[in-house]
Amino acid sequence: MGSCVFCDIVAGTAPAARVYEDDDVVAFLDARPVANGHVLVVPREHVSRLENLDPELGASMFRAGQRLARALTRSSLPTDGTNLVLNDGRAAFQSVFHAHLHLLPRRKGDRIRLGVGLVRRRAHDPDATAAAIRAGLDRLASEEKNP
Repeated sequence: MGSCVFCDIVAGTAPAARVYEDDDVVAFLDARPVANGHVLVVPREHVSRLENLDPELGASMFRAGQRLARALTRSSLPTDGTNLVLNDGRAAFQSVFHAHLHLLPRRKGDRIRLGVGLVRRRAHDPDATAAAIRAGLDRLASEEKNP
C-alpha cells in the first residue's frame, strides 16, 4: 500500500465497502462512521486540499454526494436529512489529506453534533450498510428510467 489510504482504496489495494463509483469518484463507507450509512466520496485523482481541487472534479464529488443522499432516502436506512461536509485542512478536522466529501445521514433526534462525534466512532455492519445503499441506488436508477 502507498502513503495515501484513499488512493489505495481507489486502486483496490486497500479494503473498503464501496457503494458507488464512476469515472471521476469512488464512494465507500467510512471505517469510523459518525452515523450508520456515513459515506465518503473521494476523487480518483489524488488531490490533498480543496484549493487544489479542479472545480469540475469538485462538481463530480457533489453530484455523487447528492445522488447517494437521494439513494439513502430510498434504502432500508431512511434518513430525515443529510449533512454534506468537506473538511479542508487539519484545523477543519481533515485527517486524511486526500480531498473527500462526507455524507452524514441524519435522523430526527439523533443528537449528532458535528465535531463532537468525530472523536469516538463505532463501525456498524459495513457489508449490510453498503448493500442497503447500493439497493437504494438501484431503486433510484429504476425511478429515473420509469418516471
